[in-house]
Amino acid sequence: MLELIEKTLLAGIGTLALTQKKAEELKDDLKERLNLSEEEGKKLLDKLQGAVKENQAKLEELAQAEVKKACERVGLATEEEVNKLKKRIDQLEKKLNSQE
Repeated sequence: MLELIEKTLLAGIGTLALTQKKAEELKDDLKERLNLSEEEGKKLLDKLQGAVKENQAKLEELAQAEVKKACERVGLATEEEVNKLKKRIDQLEKKLNSQE
């Protein structure tokens, strides 16, 4: 369930990122409107893409934190807790089998 929630949130966040084609169109449009050189347009585009990536990373961190909080509120076990329980069960089964 945690993975489904996380994937859904991350998919939504991913739609915010500029595609390369749209970014190129934006660069060309800004270059024309603002009378920018090719290099100035590329620098502006790089700066915009960097800001998008930075904001996307921040949103991903926030989404992961919120998913974790939601799972804690409903009492879902973490992967670490489940792995500890599996290890303990294995140890108990070995101990039980050795007594038979």
